[in-house]
Parts: sequence; structure tokens; C-alpha cells
Amino acid sequence: MKNVLKILAVGIAAFFLSSCGDTAEDELVVYSGRSQGLVDPLVEDFKEQTGINIEVRYGNDAELLAVMSEEGDQSPADIYWANTTGALANASQEGKLVALPDSLTTKPASYTSSSGEWIPVTVRFRTLAYNSNEVDPSTLPESVMDLTGMEEFDGRIGWTPTYSSFYDFMTSMRLIEGEDTAKEWLEGMQALNPKSYSSNTPMLQALAGGEIDIALTNHYYILRMKHGSKGGQSADTDTDTDSDSDTSMDSGGLDAGAAVETYHFTEGDVGNLAMVTGAAQLATAEDPEKAQRFLSFLLSQHAQRFAAESVHEYPVIRDIELPDYMLDAEEAFELSPDYDYEQLKQLEGTLNLLREVGLI
Repeated sequence: MKNVLKILAVGIAAFFLSSCGDTAEDELVVYSGRSQGLVDPLVEDFKEQTGINIEVRYGNDAELLAVMSEEGDQSPADIYWANTTGALANASQEGKLVALPDSLTTKPASYTSSSGEWIPVTVRFRTLAYNSNEVDPSTLPESVMDLTGMEEFDGRIGWTPTYSSFYDFMTSMRLIEGEDTAKEWLEGMQALNPKSYSSNTPMLQALAGGEIDIALTNHYYILRMKHGSKGGQSADTDTDTDSDSDTSMDSGGLDAGAAVETYHFTEGDVGNLAMVTGAAQLATAEDPEKAQRFLSFLLSQHAQRFAAESVHEYPVIRDIELPDYMLDAEEAFELSPDYDYEQLKQLEGTLNLLREVGLI
């Protein structure tokens, strides 16, 4: 495993060197697991407001963690803007992050870090999508755990068992419901012959086309299909077809009339899991004041509103007006079970479970 990470780190480091040029003149370097369609406009706004120059280097969370480990104390990175809190927790565990001041950690209204070493930036939710031409939502179960008993959906369920957000979902299920229950759920789902997809966009296209009736996904994929993405398709390495990271902004083709709707399980159910993105100052930051100024900008009204409108993710500060097609923030936040978001670093047990049942 260490050799694999080393090869990965060397490979992406070579990509950085070939694509980014000399960084000596850059005042801040951000390593981003988020998409260019989201990040680039905000970076440009920050530059315009502050005069601080920023270079952004893109990759998925695993790649960026590997690169930072390879670079060590010589890393040029000042900020790590991650796609998952599990990645931030791993960075914290490895001593890559520093404690942030109260002026930053008290800004978010919810989903704060228990370590105090990162800030939440946006929130996404697990949900169930259904084809409204084929499914009466009143017949759907109150809990995702009860999907295994829905024999009427044999061969008509979609899921993404090799996708990062599914890993986060299963990690939380393991921690909340227990290892044995999580395994039983996976085996019960397999007995219903679900159709596996490499990522969420093709799965929702199949749902809209009537190939399946229900699909386990993230809320924003449904909204992007029906309402588009202001930021457009990301230009980074994630094409949303074979990536292991939820960074794509590609809606797979706007279809406002698609017969695809959102179903929420009962309040507190793991099927409504909140998944948090976040950012942190790295120990290698040469100018902590500038780094923290950028983190503060990510929690500004402007940045939070842009994230909601462009990628349909939920803000973490109060009083942000959401598009009218999004569920009210307070109502959405009540749906998820409470858990320590840094626990998502416990990924290895999830991968072992998925291997045990033959999904990866």
C-alpha cells in the first residue's frame, strides 16, 4: 500500500510540476479536492477583493494527501480545501493541519470540527431518487435500512458502490448501526440485484430513462439534472464517470422535465446522511494571516451564496437565501443523524467490508 501511495504521489507531483510552473511569486497555494467550476470563480473574487494572488492545484482527496505526505515540510501548500471531512481528519491525524482561531471556528452555524483544525464550507446530503412515473413515494420505506425488504424493486435499484460518497455513507452506517448490521444491509441489497454505476450522473440518467425505479445518490445530482449548474462542467481530472471523488459539476445534460424526484427518509436516518466539505490551514503555510483570510472568505455571505446557487450545496452559515427548489436549510439539517464528521477517516474498515461482500 505504501508503494502504491508513493507512486501515486510521484505521478501527481509530476503533473503539478508540468502544469503549474514556478510558484515562487504566488502568495497562497491551495490544494483543492473541489471542482474548478466552483473554486476558480471564488478564487478570482478573492483576488479582486484582497489583491492576494492564489495558485490552485487540483486533484482528488487521496491524491492530494499523498502528495502532501511526499512533499513533507517542503510542501508549498498553504490551504487544503477538501471534498470530505474524512480526508481532513486524516490530514489532522498526520500533523498536517494547525489549530484555527476562534474567529474562524465560531463562524459556521453547524457542522463544526471537533478538532478545531478545519472549517466546514458546504454540506451535501444522501438521499433516495425515484422515477415519479413509476413510483408512488408513499410506498417507500421510512428508513434506508428497510430498502432490503422491498422485493418489488428487484433489479430496479441503482447504487454506486465504488464511489467516494457511498464509502462515506457506509462508513457512517458501520459506526451508527454496527458492523454486523451494515454487512447484513449490504447482503440484503445484493439479494435485490441492484444495478451498479460508476458514478451518480449516469445512474440518474438511467433513472430518468426508466431503466431503474429508485437510486441511492446525493441530493445535488438531482438538482443539477433538473436545474443545471451555474459553474458549468468542471475542467479538473474528475469527469463524473470514473472518478473516486464527488467534485464534478457536470449535470449530465439539463432536463428540467425529468421524471426524477427526491425522497427523504425519516428524520435522523442514516439514509439522509450529511456529508461536509471543508478547508484548513496547513502547517506548511508561510503566511498564516493570508491563509486565514482566505478561509474567512469561504465563510462569507458571497462565497456561501455562490456555492448554493452554483452547485446546489447547503451553506454552513445562517441567513443565506437558497434557490426556491432547495429544501429549507434548517429542515434539511434536521434530517441527518448526528455524528462526528471526522469519523469518516475510518475508511479502511469500510473498504474491508465491501471487499468481503464482493462489491470492490
